[in-house]
Amino acid sequence: MSINLQTPIDYLKGVGPNRADLLRNELQIRTYQDLINLFPNRHIDRTTYYKINQLQRNSAEVQIIGKITGFKDVAQKRGKRLVATFEDDTGRIELVWFRGQKWVRDSIKLNTPYVIFGKTNWFNGVFNMPHPELEPLKTHEQNLRSSMQAVYPSTEKLANKGITNRVMSKIMQNLFLETKGRFTETLPNHLISELKLISKSDALFNIHFPKNQELLTRAEFRLKFEELFYIQLQLILKNLIHKSKIKGFPFETVGHYFNSFYKSHLPFNLTNAQKRVLKEIRQDLGSNAQMNRLLQGDVGSGKTIVAFMSMLMALDNGFQACLMAPTEILSAQHYQGLINLSKSLNISIKILTGSSNTLERREIHESLENGKLQILIGTHALLEDKVKFKNLGLAIIDEQHRFGVAQRSKLWKKNTSPPHILVMTATPIPRTLAMSVYGDLDISIIDELPPGRQAIKTVHRYDKNRLRVLRFIRDEIDKGRQVYIVYPLIQESEKLDYKDLMDGYESIVRDFPQPKYQISIVHGKMKPKDKDYEMQRFVKGETQIMVATTVIEVGVNVPNASVMIIESAERFGLSQLHQLRGRVGRGAEQSYCILMTGHKLSQDSKTRLETMTRTSDGFEIAEVDLKLRGPGDIMGTQQSGVLNLKIANIVKDKDILQSARFYAKHILNKDPSLAQPEHKTILNTYRQLGKYKNIWNYIS
Repeated sequence: MSINLQTPIDYLKGVGPNRADLLRNELQIRTYQDLINLFPNRHIDRTTYYKINQLQRNSAEVQIIGKITGFKDVAQKRGKRLVATFEDDTGRIELVWFRGQKWVRDSIKLNTPYVIFGKTNWFNGVFNMPHPELEPLKTHEQNLRSSMQAVYPSTEKLANKGITNRVMSKIMQNLFLETKGRFTETLPNHLISELKLISKSDALFNIHFPKNQELLTRAEFRLKFEELFYIQLQLILKNLIHKSKIKGFPFETVGHYFNSFYKSHLPFNLTNAQKRVLKEIRQDLGSNAQMNRLLQGDVGSGKTIVAFMSMLMALDNGFQACLMAPTEILSAQHYQGLINLSKSLNISIKILTGSSNTLERREIHESLENGKLQILIGTHALLEDKVKFKNLGLAIIDEQHRFGVAQRSKLWKKNTSPPHILVMTATPIPRTLAMSVYGDLDISIIDELPPGRQAIKTVHRYDKNRLRVLRFIRDEIDKGRQVYIVYPLIQESEKLDYKDLMDGYESIVRDFPQPKYQISIVHGKMKPKDKDYEMQRFVKGETQIMVATTVIEVGVNVPNASVMIIESAERFGLSQLHQLRGRVGRGAEQSYCILMTGHKLSQDSKTRLETMTRTSDGFEIAEVDLKLRGPGDIMGTQQSGVLNLKIANIVKDKDILQSARFYAKHILNKDPSLAQPEHKTILNTYRQLGKYKNIWNYIS
C-alpha cells in the first residue's frame, strides 16, 4: 500500500518539529508530497574517484579516497583555522576548516580510510579543500546512494541551521524507505506505452537517486511531461467548461452596419490574416458560447479595423460595444480612429476617461442606459459602478496585460449575461507562453502587415557617431518628416551616468534652435492636460521633434514621423524596444530606428541590439526576450503564478510542452468528461491536484 503523502513532514524520521518549521518557512515543504516534489537543481557525478596527482588547478568539485595523517592549527587575523593533511598513494592535499573545529578534531579518526568531496583550490604550491564533505569509506559503501548525487534548493538560513545538502539527501532517503518507493501512477497506460515513459515510482526514484545518466534523463522527461500535461489539461478543460456553461448572446445576423461598411466604406483591402481572424471571431459570436479570444498582432498589423468590424456585428444584433485601453492617449486615438471609420454609418460613439467633465459623464451614463449610445471607448473609467449599459454585447480590451484580472471581471458584471470578450495585444507573446498562460483563451494572430508598408531600417550606433546621427535627423526634417527621441530616465540618477531626459532635451534645443525647429517634450511626471497638449502639437505637425520617455511606447499614431532614436538603448528590454520602433513606419515613407548606446555593453545587451537590427518579426523577438528574461518577468507578477513550475521550464522544454498540449487536447476531444475507464487515472489525479494545491486559479 502507498503511504498517505499528505502526512505532515514533522512525522518523517530525521525531521522533527524544529527542522519541520524550517522546511515549512524556507522551502514551503509541509507534507511528504511537497518533499517528494522538491526536485534537485542539479546532480553531481559521484562515479569518479580522483587520485591526488590527477587534480587540475581549476577549482572543480572532486571526490578522493585517502586518510588524514595529522592536524595543525594555523593563526590568522581573527582566530585560527584548522588544517589537516590528507594523503592517498599518489600525494597529499590540505583540508581546511574555519569553523566547527572542535567537532572535526573529536569525530575524525586518523589513518582511517575516508571519502572526501568538495572544491579544490591551488594555494602556495599546494592543493587545499575548505570544509569538505567527509564520510568513512565503510559507511559510504553501505549507503542508499546513487552515483549521481542530487543537489537540492537551499537557503542561507537552512545552511546556517545545519540542514546541509547531505542532511536533505538523508531525509529524502528516509522518505523512500518509509514509502518503500511506491507511488500512485498518475498517467494512463496508453500514454505511458505510446511515449515510452518510465513509471511514476521509477521516475521519482531516479530523479532523487539516479542510477546513471540515462535513467536521470528519462526521469526528468517523464516528470516534466506530467507537470505540463496537467497544466494543459486544466486550461483546456477550463475553456470547454466555459463554453458549455457560460452562454453568450448569439449574434445571428450579419446585417446592415457590417455589410455596408465592408462593401462601401472599407478604406483599404483587408489582408488575408485580417479576413481569417474576422472569420474566427464571427464563428465565436454566432455560437451559443461566450467568446473569450486573444487577438495578437504586431504593431501596425491592423487590429483596430478588426475590432471595429467585430463591434459592427454587435450593433447589427441590437447590442452595445465598448473598447477599454490602458491610457488616455491610447483611448483618444482609438476614439479618433473609430470616428473616422464610421463617418458614413450614422453610429453614436463616445469617449469616457478620467478627464471627462461632469456634464459629459451625465450624458454618457444616460444614453448608455437608454441604449442610444452604441459604442463607448475609454480607460479604467469604464469600470466605475456608475457606468451601466442597456445591453453590452461585446467588450474589447486593448493591451490587456496592463489590466489586472479583477478589473477585467468588473466588465463582465456590467450585464445580466457576460458580454463576448476580445482581448487585443501588440506585445507578441511567444507560443510557449501563450499556451501556458492564455491556454484557456482561443488565440487569433494577425501575422502579416498591410501592403505598402516598408520595413523599418534599424541600426545600432555608438555615442561617438552622434554628429552623423544629428546630421541625418536634420536631413529627414528638411524632407518634412518628424522625429522621436526617447530617453530611459527622467532625473539623473546618482549612480548611473546615462543621459537623462532633461539633459538630452537641453542639448537638442541647442542643436536644433528655434524658430527653425520646434520641439515637444513629454514624460510621466507631467499633468495629463500638458502631456496631451504637447502630443497634439506633434500630431498636428507643429513640432518636428518629440523628446519623450517611454510614455509613447503604446499606441501613438503619427504617420509623418519617420525616425525613432532610442538613447541608452541597452537599458531597454527587447519588447519595449520593439514597441518603440513600432511608433514609426506608419506612413508610406521609409522609416528608421536608431539605437544609441555607450561602448560598455553586457552580453545580454549585445544580444538584444543584435536581435533588433536583424529582425522585425515580433514573435521571434518575443522568443529571444523569453530566453533572456524568463517567463515570470515577461508576464509580470499577476500572471507569473501560473508558471510556478516544479521541474519543467517552458523556455527549455518547449517541445515537451507542445507534446503535452497535443495529448491533453486529443484526450479531451475524445472524452471531455474523462469518464472512460482508461482515463480514470487522469480524472483521479486531476481531482487530487485540485484538492491539495491551489492550482492555477490565477489564469486569465
